[in-house]
Amino acid sequence: MASEREARRRACLDKAAAEVDGLVARGVIMGGNAFSAVLLVKGELAEGETGGEGAFSGADGTALRASLAKLGYAPEDWEWLLSVDAGGEPLDAGLVREAVCALDPATVIACDEAAASALREAYADELAALDALEEAMLVPGALARVLGMRVMNLGGFAAALGDPHEKQVMWARLKRLPPLGEPI
Repeated sequence: MASEREARRRACLDKAAAEVDGLVARGVIMGGNAFSAVLLVKGELAEGETGGEGAFSGADGTALRASLAKLGYAPEDWEWLLSVDAGGEPLDAGLVREAVCALDPATVIACDEAAASALREAYADELAALDALEEAMLVPGALARVLGMRVMNLGGFAAALGDPHEKQVMWARLKRLPPLGEPI
C-alpha cells in the first residue's frame, strides 16, 4: 500500500502530465526535463528543425548544452519550449505564459528575438513594473526577475555561432546567470 506522501507525489505528477498533455494538444512544442531549473525558449527555427529534426538538435543546441554544462548546469537541469507552433506561427501570449508556468523553471533564457518578443508579450504587465528599462525591455544580456524567475534574452544565440566575436558576447551573457541554488 502506497503511503500518503507517495499518493500526493503521484497526484502532483499526474496533474503536471495532464497540463503538459493539454498544452501539447493545443500546439505547444516542448521537451527536455520537466521542472528543470533552466527553460530555453526558441522562436527562430533552424533549417533542420523546420525539416523535422528536433528542437535544439543542431549547432545551437550543442553549443547551449556545452555552455550550460561549463557553468555548472547538468543536462538534466534544462528543458526547452518553442514560442512557435509546428507551422512556425507565434503562439498566443497566454499559451506561452501557461506553458512557462506549467514547466516552472527558475531561469528562462530567450535564445532569439522571436522568443524574447513572445516573453515580452506574455509577461508585459510584470515587465512594465520593473524599475530598470533594460530589464523591462528584455535587452539582450539583461537579467530580469519576473514572478520569481530569472529571465534573460541572449539576443540571437544561433546566429552568433558563426562569428567568434559574437560567440564571446554570448558567453559573457551566459556567465551573468547566477549559479544553481542561488536565491532569485
